[in-house]
Amino acid sequence: MPAEMTPTLVVMLKTDAARRAVIDSTIGSTARVIYLADVLSEERAAALAQASVLLAYNTAEDLQPGEASLLGGVRLIQFITAGVDYIPLANLPAEVPIASNGGAYAEPMAEHALAMALAALKRLFVEHAKLAAGTFDQFRGNRMLAGSVCGILGFGGIGVATARLMRASGARIHAINRSGAPSEPVDWIGRTRELDRLLTDSDILVLSLPLTATTKGLLAQRELALMKRDAILINLARGEIVDEAALFRHLQATAEFTACIDAWWTEPVRHGRFAMDHPFTSLPNVIASPHNSASVIGWRDVALRRAVENARRALEGGEPRHLVALTDRMM
Repeated sequence: MPAEMTPTLVVMLKTDAARRAVIDSTIGSTARVIYLADVLSEERAAALAQASVLLAYNTAEDLQPGEASLLGGVRLIQFITAGVDYIPLANLPAEVPIASNGGAYAEPMAEHALAMALAALKRLFVEHAKLAAGTFDQFRGNRMLAGSVCGILGFGGIGVATARLMRASGARIHAINRSGAPSEPVDWIGRTRELDRLLTDSDILVLSLPLTATTKGLLAQRELALMKRDAILINLARGEIVDEAALFRHLQATAEFTACIDAWWTEPVRHGRFAMDHPFTSLPNVIASPHNSASVIGWRDVALRRAVENARRALEGGEPRHLVALTDRMM
């Protein structure tokens, strides 16, 4: 391809040598790569003006004041994170497509969901605490994953990866996505308007949908009351999808119900600090983790490669995946 026709990938995020090796090897000869960190301050505007595709972590941090106005001709802004709800996407040109890194951490997060489900079904933390207090409750029953209904709310990359593991253990899969059409074998699938059915049928409910204006507060007192008394709720997505106060009250009132919380309402990456408005970790029917379901050793490069592969699709003139709807950019 002649040099004047070669598209340009501008990398805005911070990169070390290892990350640059991933980017360069994935792009190959498809595009010229410019690392914005290497560009002199007076040449940044020219570099951004040349961009065919931008690779970003958080444009609120990656861009300097006034630079967003230079991006109107870009084919795609590709983020390396799967969740982009905390990034001010409304500040970017509306005509420029934006893609999240959907499913980048699907496999590690699916394992986390399986681990949480099994810990809850087998009462591992409850019985550990009782043993520590001197109670040897050998004949208290626990439950099997096989034969249960695993509901998955948000059947994208994480949901599909979770379904595969749960099905391999004998669970039946019920799911909801926007289209109501499965990309993976399921026992039942519906759309968001059929949420009540998913709630009432599920023994385990996994949240793996993005936070948007329509999903914020999606599960509140009414929805939690529809669930089985001994259901297990696993939140891998965003805390704000569940009403925090309503969940705490439900856990207090329903000892058989278990909440496995990986995604919290106030977290360091999105909010600069960790905080709980209610003492969830004081409850015996809560299993908590610090939103580390994706923090698997060695997976950072896998996720980066997936983002760059999607950027390459746009550079080659193809349709990128995981595009963020314009209505979801107004959070």
